Amino acid sequence: MILHYAHRELERLTLDKDTFRFKEIIAQKYSELVYDGLWHSPLRQALDAFINQTQRFVSGEVKLKLYKGNCTVVGRKSPYSLYEKKLATYSEEDTFDQKASQGFIHIWSLPLKTISKTQRREEKK
Repeated sequence: MILHYAHRELERLTLDKDTFRFKEIIAQKYSELVYDGLWHSPLRQALDAFINQTQRFVSGEVKLKLYKGNCTVVGRKSPYSLYEKKLATYSEEDTFDQKASQGFIHIWSLPLKTISKTQRREEKK
């Protein structure tokens, strides 16, 4: 269980959000196939191909603190980490152009604005 937890933390560091989330969904189906005795099924083989592809860059070190039945991550690093401190901070040394976020926020919120506008119009009727 501890190794699985550490591996998952490396995945969080080296996989993009969508791939990580989809892998979680696939893990459930994979376990169902194995439990049902469908080890040699084409679907299980296809899932293996997906998992093998996602694991190519899942490599690194995870430091864990084990105390009274709890497992806490105290550090993790990977040469394939997708985390870049200069993009994630708001310091003078960051490389992210903060002005870019305004356009992103505007575009990302358009569906919610449309929903709100439509619902308010319906409520007035």
